[in-house]
Amino acid sequence: MPVLSKFYGIVIRMFFTKSFTPHFHAFYQGHELMVGIDDVDVIQGHAPGRVRDMVLEWAWSHQAELREAWRRCENSIPPRAIQPLE
Repeated sequence: MPVLSKFYGIVIRMFFTKSFTPHFHAFYQGHELMVGIDDVDVIQGHAPGRVRDMVLEWAWSHQAELREAWRRCENSIPPRAIQPLE
């Protein structure tokens, strides 16, 4: 899974799966969230509340870039890095 971004100990990764809606994964200290790109909501997983909030804030701020990253993955092109949450 390519790394799209890292911030505050959170690692954002993406890989393309034809059988699933556009999404990315956020990893933090043994926790994992799967977050939908279109509705920016947690599809699966759990993380501490503040981590979840930061991931969702970051995703809303970079939704267009996340959509582009998904399109690139669909075409077997590595996605570009996305700026971290500041």
